[in-house]
Amino acid sequence: MDLCSSTLWKILRKVLGLRAYKIQLVQELKPNNHQARRRFVEWAQNEIAVVPDFHKLILFSDEAHFWLNGYVNKQNCRIWSEANPQVYVETPLHPDKLTVWCALWAGGILLQKR
Repeated sequence: MDLCSSTLWKILRKVLGLRAYKIQLVQELKPNNHQARRRFVEWAQNEIAVVPDFHKLILFSDEAHFWLNGYVNKQNCRIWSEANPQVYVETPLHPDKLTVWCALWAGGILLQKR
């Protein structure tokens, strides 16, 4: 079939009503994960029954990296243009970065910078 890419794009979008989507990566669940999650829920329910303020002892934490050279994750950045702007950004292999760890719990927020 001899179609130019723009014709194919129009067919996909306008005739077939299709749209392009990015693949979402999610954690793979193993067969025993469901049982482990159920055990955790049962344990947490028992703890709440014994210690009514148990939920106040739970700590949620995460960390993020901030590149000091202005690096932008290309997966989160899109350039919309009528033509490919051929944008290239050279970056060092191991740029300097700031890692921030934060935790949230009933007592407030804990913050640590490394």
